[in-house]
This record gives sequence, structure tokens and C-alpha cells, in this order.
Amino acid sequence: MRTAKKASWFSLMMIPILLISTFVTATPSASAETDLGINVDAAILIDADTGKILYEQNADTSLGIASMSKMMSEYILLDAIKEGTITWDQQYHVTEYTYKMSQDRALSNVPLRADGTYTIQELYEAMAIYSANAATVGIAETIAGSEKEFVKLMNEKAEEIGLEGFSFVNSTGLNNADLFGMHPEGTGAEDENVMPARSVAKLAYNLLKDHPEVLETSSIPKKTFREGTEDQIEMANWNWMLPGLVSEYQGVDGLKTGSTLLAGQCFTGTAERNGTRLIAVVMNAKDSKGDSVRTARFDAAAKLFDYGFGQFTKQEIVPSNYVFKGNETLAVTKGKEDDVDIAVKEPISLVIKTSEKDLYVPKLELDKKSLEAGVKKGTVVGKVVIEKTEGEDYGFIDSKSFSTDVVTTSSVERAGFISLFFQGVGSFFGNVWDGITGFVGGLF
Repeated sequence: MRTAKKASWFSLMMIPILLISTFVTATPSASAETDLGINVDAAILIDADTGKILYEQNADTSLGIASMSKMMSEYILLDAIKEGTITWDQQYHVTEYTYKMSQDRALSNVPLRADGTYTIQELYEAMAIYSANAATVGIAETIAGSEKEFVKLMNEKAEEIGLEGFSFVNSTGLNNADLFGMHPEGTGAEDENVMPARSVAKLAYNLLKDHPEVLETSSIPKKTFREGTEDQIEMANWNWMLPGLVSEYQGVDGLKTGSTLLAGQCFTGTAERNGTRLIAVVMNAKDSKGDSVRTARFDAAAKLFDYGFGQFTKQEIVPSNYVFKGNETLAVTKGKEDDVDIAVKEPISLVIKTSEKDLYVPKLELDKKSLEAGVKKGTVVGKVVIEKTEGEDYGFIDSKSFSTDVVTTSSVERAGFISLFFQGVGSFFGNVWDGITGFVGGLF
């Protein structure tokens, strides 16, 4: 009895030890592969070509975006330029609002004269290079008549391109409290633009797709505003990862920084190397001591870029004219041929981890089981999507799978009347025979 009690007591004592051991074993720390050591509230890294997400961290929480908001202002302006409703040499006449804002050098600004006129080109460069706030409002007023109406366009554009968790309350990204009591009507006095890192990346992704020319300006490290006049002022780009600046990183040519008390140090960067362009977003970045210093956002972005360019390469997953084994053809009715050859129309290449190429496999999705003649060469009959067979996959920034069409590679003409007649007769007797054999089989 004493031995049994001792054993029972020992077993009870071992339970918490086993539980602790199990907990520790079942809760491993993040792998070195994905623990990038970045001190940020949120981050995301994507391939700018396909939108493939390579890394994300708290990417769906809405946070302050500060002057990264200006990517949307740039988007709307470049849309207007393309549509011809605004021109680069169009003149803007300074308003009381933009004059007063431009004189506040605590904010990022180029000073504007109260009675001055400026071209949209000048204001755009000041916005894209120097993050000039009054210049941004001037663009907003030119396009929409007022910042209030421009903010409506910003939110409408966000809806159009499928952003989520966003709220635009002004054109600049400043806190409304900094707008001298002249914040857009219908917005709160303390409101500020917010968006999740995923939506910021999607905004940048679509901006680069629709207006790649934005990089021509965002890549300028330094420029003189109104050079040769008594109003000239040096504009140093706040993106310190550009060539010649303090956090220079090879291949960086954009895109937009941001900083407010709410947002902290933010950055949407893009870099290209060896034909691959990446987009990185970091929000409220801090240094190793937990301090919100400007270089922290660039250090975090550099780690994302190092991870992307170091561990990922563009790999061809599906070659052009790829044929699926067992699905080389598609049945054709009423044709001179009973089937038609099908194949993948365009190759599929994705930026993936070099070591994981074999984990990505093509999956065929056909629209129909058969076609009716005549079938023309190049007819779309389905698509190919790429699936990862094991391990985590972040998907794509537009929430869709990357795919390409499957098409017919030959034509099948419609059969003549006599051929169709005999096909019909054969089909009739084939169905009759199937019915008879089915009936007879049912007797046994």
C-alpha cells in the first residue's frame, strides 16, 4: 500500500512538469526564416509584378498612414493627367488655406506666395519629392474644387481598387488638428488617415501598374523648387534609401514616406534588381531601443528587401504550351473531329523561395467538359491556377490566385449534314443498346 501511494504521489507531481514541457514544445519561437527582426507595428512585402505576397506581419490592422496618403493623391492626379482633365502646365492660384499652411515650416512644405501662381508640375514635384503638404492641397483644390470634394474622390478610388480598412479624411495625411481649423467639412477635428499595411501595399501595387511614370519623380533625391528665383528652396527627398542619401539601398527608386504622432515612422518603398521589383511597407517602425527615429523605417525596409532579394527568385512554374497529362484534349460534339487539343496559353512565372519551386504545382480548371463545333484555335476553355502543396502561402495582394488561360491549339470544323445524321443514328442506337444492357444487367 505504501508503495502504491508513493507512486501515485509521484505521478501527480509529474503532471505540471509534463504540461510545461508539452507547452514549451508545442509553442516554438518564430523560425529564423521568417523572423526578420523588424520592430514595426505592421509590415508586408510583395512582388510588384504579380502581387505575390512574400511576407506579412499584422498586415490587416488599420493604422495611421501619414504622408503615405499622398500615393492616393498622386494616383488621382495622374489619372486626371491621363484623362486630359488636368494638364502639367495648368496654373494654380494660392488660396488662404494653402498660403497659411505653406508658411508652417514645422510641417513639410515649400513656401507659397499669397498672390502666387504655380504649375501643377511644380506642385506635383514638391509633393512627390518633398512631401509638401500645401502643394498637395493645391492639387486637390485644382482637381476637385475643394479638399472636401477631393477626399470623396480618394475614398471612391480606394473602393474602386478594392482597398479595405481605409479612411481618408484629408489629402495630405496630416492629423486634422494640424490644418488650422480648416480641415475638410464632415471630418473630425482630430481625425487622421488610416489603412492596413495590406491595403497600403495594394495601393502602391495599383499605382505602379497604372502609372509607372510616378517613379520618374519619386526617384529624384534632390531638386530645387523654383530654381533661379528668390523663392527657390532645396527639396531633399524624405526617402533616404535613394542613391546618395543616408540610408541608400541598391535598386530603390520610390515610393513614399510618412510620419505623424499617430502613425509613427512609416514607409512604402520599392526596389528593382535583376528584373524583379519588390514593394515593402513598414508602419510605426522603431529602432532596437524602441525609439521612433526616421532611420528605423529604412532599416526595417532594408531587412524586407534583403529577405526578398536574398531568398526569392522568379521561377517558371508552367511553361508556354504546357499540356496536362490525361487532359491533352477536350471532347467536341457535331464536329469533323471528336476532340480538340488544348494547352496553356502563356507561361506562369512567380517570385517564390528558390528552395520551394517543387512545392508549387499547376491545377487545371476547365469551364466545360466538351465543346460544340466549330471550334476556333485559341478558344479559351479554362484556366490554370498555381497551388502550394505544403507550407504557408500568403497568396496575392488582390486576394485572387494568379492564373493563365488554357486554350485550344487547333480548330475543329462543324461536320456536314450526312456525318451529323450518322452521328445521330449511332448515338440513338448506342443509347438503346446501353438501355438494353442496363435492363438485362438489372435482371441478375
